[in-house]
Amino acid sequence: MAPLQPLGRERCLELLASVPVGRVVFTLRALPAIRPVNHLVDGDTVVIRSSLTTSLASAAIADGAVVVAYEADEIDPDRRSGWTVVVTGAARLILDEERLARYEHAIEPWADEPMACVIGIDCDLVTGYQLASAG
Repeated sequence: MAPLQPLGRERCLELLASVPVGRVVFTLRALPAIRPVNHLVDGDTVVIRSSLTTSLASAAIADGAVVVAYEADEIDPDRRSGWTVVVTGAARLILDEERLARYEHAIEPWADEPMACVIGIDCDLVTGYQLASAG
């Protein structure tokens, strides 16, 4: 069995930035909801784009911020190795025009629908683990 090794904050953010897709976890009608999205990491913020009609964007608009988790990983099932990173923090709409323009240019959504919102997720709590191959 392969050992599971904890990763430091900086390494977690490096790994998170190295992959284009993750999953945002939020509350929808008092239950957990998970959506795959593409992202970028900008310092201590995970940035995603969203449609105004999504539950996550609606919650951020209504409350000003909503606590979410964001997870990404890279796992090789054949070698039984890889890593996983989870960021937990407040998600809020990014309203600064300069940042909006930069993120809208840098993140091209994979979903074929208008993505009018840019959401920043604060990296308040960052945890990660490396699964090292036993062989």
